[in-house]
Amino acid sequence: MLASAMPDPSSEFDVRHLASLARLRLTPDEELAFSRQLVRILEYAAQVRSVPTDGVPPMTHVMAPALEEREDTAVSSLSVDQALSNAPDAAQHLFRVPRVLG
Repeated sequence: MLASAMPDPSSEFDVRHLASLARLRLTPDEELAFSRQLVRILEYAAQVRSVPTDGVPPMTHVMAPALEEREDTAVSSLSVDQALSNAPDAAQHLFRVPRVLG
């Protein structure tokens, strides 16, 4: 279980050590509160890990993908003249745009 693999976070030393690693200054009341919260978090994590997940496929998201995937097939595209036909300014088969950088 996860909680047994972790050091006992209920001791003041562990909470102080974690706070120093995070560069936090905690009051004694905060140390006690965070110690209790950390114990509850680790207990919950152990509870979640104990749920049997055999036969459950891994997934990246709980919602179905919004877009359907399709085959990647080659199709004909526009010719250069067709692509530039509506361009306000074109030269040498390129789109001309106003200068952005000096």
